[in-house]
Amino acid sequence: MKPLLIDLDGVLKIGNSPSPDVKELFGFIEVNKLPACILSNSTLRTSELVSEFFNSHKIELKIPAITAFDATLSYVKKNYRKVSVYCRDYLLHHFNGMIDEENPEAIVIGDIADKWNYRIINDIFKKVLAGADLVAMHKNKYWNPYGELLIDAGAFITGIEFASNKEAILIGKPSANFFKAALEKINCNIEKGFFMIGDDIENDILAAQMIGGTGILIYTGKTKFTPDSTVSKIPNYEAHSLKEVISIIQKEFL
Repeated sequence: MKPLLIDLDGVLKIGNSPSPDVKELFGFIEVNKLPACILSNSTLRTSELVSEFFNSHKIELKIPAITAFDATLSYVKKNYRKVSVYCRDYLLHHFNGMIDEENPEAIVIGDIADKWNYRIINDIFKKVLAGADLVAMHKNKYWNPYGELLIDAGAFITGIEFASNKEAILIGKPSANFFKAALEKINCNIEKGFFMIGDDIENDILAAQMIGGTGILIYTGKTKFTPDSTVSKIPNYEAHSLKEVISIIQKEFL
């Protein structure tokens, strides 16, 4: 059985609540002894905070998780001594001893929500021009945290790339290395294939299928509509709920 990689936001959680049928999906994974890992582009949570989220809703999480924040922190600690970090305040302590706003070796961009403004974007731009690397936890165009689409950090990162003529180092999805890291976490080999269950056509589904994965697009998150004729062949499978995801796997692969 191919391993399962499962997105978090829009798939296992909707806004601040667990998705309907998430307990059923976790039970299905456990009963069938399926190798599985949560693979999230979240810049708001570490894997420990993912576990805490489910525990706070009385759902025991028995599968591992890896977030874009986790992967970025690991990458930064291996490659830099001094960095300037743009993420939520409650996560900054993970970079203690590395913060340097004057002469950073890299600019690390996560999620700062509505703090984005011209001054911040221009400061990042000037530091990149001065030689700092640009490290992006992800480059999502938008997200759907509370039932409405909001522009995401990828829009600002792309603008900085354009202005500085320097490409960001991408850590999260759709980076192939991020998928590989999740599979390695559950002792699986990417060459043997995997499932990607996600709500993002580009970063979850197409990215997975380009490296040999099987995509299951679920319409519970940012994608609320069936893709039009130009992209209708992208998902291998489509589902409108986690129950439908379970049915697809049972019918086609068990």
